[in-house]
Amino acid sequence: MPRLSDVVKSAWEDREGAVILTTVDTGGLPNAIYATCVTLFDGDRIVIANNFFDKTMENLQAGSKVSVLFITSEKKSYQIKGSMEYHTEGAVFEDMKKWNPEEHPGHGAAVVNVEAIYSGSEKIL
Repeated sequence: MPRLSDVVKSAWEDREGAVILTTVDTGGLPNAIYATCVTLFDGDRIVIANNFFDKTMENLQAGSKVSVLFITSEKKSYQIKGSMEYHTEGAVFEDMKKWNPEEHPGHGAAVVNVEAIYSGSEKIL
């Protein structure tokens, strides 16, 4: 699995607001959500807490590819594309339970398997 470059990790630490997680249903219809409960796990894997996934979860279960979009304080955008693995137990899940707010259900931890990274139209990976 490709690793996030230091440039992307630095941008991640400088991101503003929520990320946008996009999935696609089996008919090709995109679904985008704001995700606020996110982090890097092991410094290289983006993890998104499933607090209120509905259509997103349906799409993930159907094998949807994903896109995570975020913007930095300098208004530079980054998009990470790939597949997603979903955890309801194990190290990633237990880590998510530590940082996910207690008032949120934390049903599972979704991990992006990076396949491509863009900053604007520039392909980084």
